[in-house]
Amino acid sequence: MSCTGEPFERRKDGARPRVVIVGGGFGGLCAAKALARAPVEVILVDRHNYHLFQPLLYQAATAALTPAEIATPVRGILRHQKNATVYMDTVVEIDEGAGLVLTQSGRHLPYDYLVLATGARHSYFGNDHWAEDAPGLKSLDDAMKLRHRILVAFEKAEMESDPERKHAYLTFVIVGAGPTGVEMAGAIAELGHSIAHDFRNVSTRCAHVILVEAGDRVLPQFAPALSARAQRDLEEMGVDVRTGVRVEQVGRGWVVMNRQKLAAETIIWAAGVQASPAGEWLNAQTDRSGRVQVNADLSVPGHKNVFAIGDTAAFTPEGAGRPLPGVAPVAKQQGYFVGRVIAARARGARAPERFRYRDYGSMATIGRNRAIADMKGLRFTGFTGWLLWGLAHIYFLIDFRSRVIVALNWLWAYITYQRGSRLITGMGFTTEENDDERHNEHNDEDGEPRPAGRRSAWRVRLGSS
Repeated sequence: MSCTGEPFERRKDGARPRVVIVGGGFGGLCAAKALARAPVEVILVDRHNYHLFQPLLYQAATAALTPAEIATPVRGILRHQKNATVYMDTVVEIDEGAGLVLTQSGRHLPYDYLVLATGARHSYFGNDHWAEDAPGLKSLDDAMKLRHRILVAFEKAEMESDPERKHAYLTFVIVGAGPTGVEMAGAIAELGHSIAHDFRNVSTRCAHVILVEAGDRVLPQFAPALSARAQRDLEEMGVDVRTGVRVEQVGRGWVVMNRQKLAAETIIWAAGVQASPAGEWLNAQTDRSGRVQVNADLSVPGHKNVFAIGDTAAFTPEGAGRPLPGVAPVAKQQGYFVGRVIAARARGARAPERFRYRDYGSMATIGRNRAIADMKGLRFTGFTGWLLWGLAHIYFLIDFRSRVIVALNWLWAYITYQRGSRLITGMGFTTEENDDERHNEHNDEDGEPRPAGRRSAWRVRLGSS
């Protein structure tokens, strides 16, 4: 191996076909694994050096788990796959005519096959300026920032003497009642109960968790009976569920819903997603969410050797009325399928012609002993649904170490009602601030005071545990 290199990676004559996979999520990782014994060279490019188990991301955001328990280094996962190389880099452009992937570091990666598994980002439906005040939950960085906001909100409430401001600090608004929104709402409500004995000047059980949904029910992808059960469970946990309510404006410390302004220290966005710019890179046809329209074999029309999978692709099964959802099982199955297609082509064999998704069911957890599951017509709720949900998620964690640690943490939390990841680390925070800055920060454009009141200038960095 040479100790030096050049940005443009030259190919040798007679070299094995190169497969460049963009994205180390469920789809990209499964595609790489499916090529382990294929006569190809695999290059996996991701802007992070880890694979994230996104279904449990909300637990990192609510101090139930640490980042190390839901993320694993990609290099470690592919350690024994000799035909795979991992680059931590960001793709910025694709020169499809030249067969090159261009990265932020200046590398030019030639490819014979390209797999786009670039995932999705938050969608604010044309209101991207809301992102700073209503962050979403898609990455590990998002989870750490949200955990910071949530934990600091409780700390501020403990020190606040003004009842109105104290209530604002203890108000949490989650926009969107899909699985992420429901899980976040339930987890924050449980967090408030689990830490109640740790505070002296505030009752964290009084945390006002509001779940907002523009539609007529929570978890609309589930059967109405299961949605109704989920809403009932949330309400029994103290969550204020508001369906048929639209968010009209979001600001720092406030939100407007149905023309009513509400003071809230923490606002979390879980209402929509948008695909990565992969469609723009290829100048390919996309749907309204930016997902690339693909053929039956998940290849991009007009680009035979380019594939899009997971949240990047808009694939509608034969006879179905809408594309497959952007969930982990879809991405994993598509990743393995594309890997088999490329492996067959590399060997000169007949490749599978049509992707067929096997739907094993859907699950969503609401809280302790509360979950819903629909598994091919078999429906489970309550403790049984919660147990199935927990076993399934432990099983699908990427490595054995994570399975053991997560299982032990959940067992400890179940027995003791405690959460062990509530550390706010860092130096240099102050509870004082300039009066003029505070006045400007909490007044609307028309000069009216914002209900959230005073905000502390907390310059805190959240650690990994």
